[in-house]
Amino acid sequence: MLTRRQALMTGLSSLALATSHVTTQAQTQAWPSQNIRLVVPFAAGGSTDVLARQLAEGLRTRLGQPVVVENRGGAGGTIGSDYVAKSAPDGYTLLMGVTGTHGVAPSLFPNLSYQPQRDFAAVSLVVTAPLVLVVHPSVSAKTLAEFIALAKAHPNTLTYGTPGNGTSMHLTGVMFDLKADTKLVHVPYRGSALALTDLMAGQIKAMFGDLLVVLPQIRAGTIRAIAVTSKSRNPLLPDVPTIDEAGLPGFEVLSWQGLFAPAGTPPAIVERLSQEVRSVMESNDVKTFFASQGFQVSGSTPGEFQAFVTSEVARWADIVKAGNVRPG
Repeated sequence: MLTRRQALMTGLSSLALATSHVTTQAQTQAWPSQNIRLVVPFAAGGSTDVLARQLAEGLRTRLGQPVVVENRGGAGGTIGSDYVAKSAPDGYTLLMGVTGTHGVAPSLFPNLSYQPQRDFAAVSLVVTAPLVLVVHPSVSAKTLAEFIALAKAHPNTLTYGTPGNGTSMHLTGVMFDLKADTKLVHVPYRGSALALTDLMAGQIKAMFGDLLVVLPQIRAGTIRAIAVTSKSRNPLLPDVPTIDEAGLPGFEVLSWQGLFAPAGTPPAIVERLSQEVRSVMESNDVKTFFASQGFQVSGSTPGEFQAFVTSEVARWADIVKAGNVRPG
């Protein structure tokens, strides 16, 4: 039988729980009532920043509140990601996460201060895009088969540049070596622009580059496209085969970007955000803009995106382990 004190404590606990539920419900119904911050964990001007600003404008129109893009770059996107993970879960601080921050980083950095599946609420996948295997014109290989044959004939000599150690471009090269049984030489740079500059100068011989970054130089003829990493050909490079069809069945790598909120954000807010993101990205003008940049619009539900992130974490963990990749 409950004592008077126990009964009082039980009643107070029930009241606190009910009050908390009512408060959360009221906050959810009132959301959004102020500016929303959309954190980009990279410097301004890159593809993630461009995407975020387009999305922010669309969300502003649909939500009726300003959506302000805030750039918090550093450490491959992990600084900005950690900031959002530790922010209040109220729907007013969001993150544009990418393959590197939420697919690769957990297995590459043993002491990572956040975990994508634990510390974030997945809102929606936003876009995907293939990487492109490109080479300097001096490279004799014009097809994937010839490129693989060249790499096997000259192991540990054929160089490829990336934006840095542990990036998705680097791990794509590791994955390529594992599947093709080649031994390419990784040359890390501080960003794609520097790697591309050296590729055009012939200082390195190849690159797994973002389509958005390498497309102008492919069209100008200063570098040559060998294959794309998606399962299907890209409309902007219709004559360039996929790695899958050109000799390595099952090979697929997509660079992706998606919206996250801090873990604990009310499910109703997450669901509302997801619906609005999908509406923005499905509008004709936005779809046309991103298609022209080489992106495939890929909106999803929170559940679908969470499952996708889980699969990406497991996938890249396998590549990091198999390739014995260490952070540089």
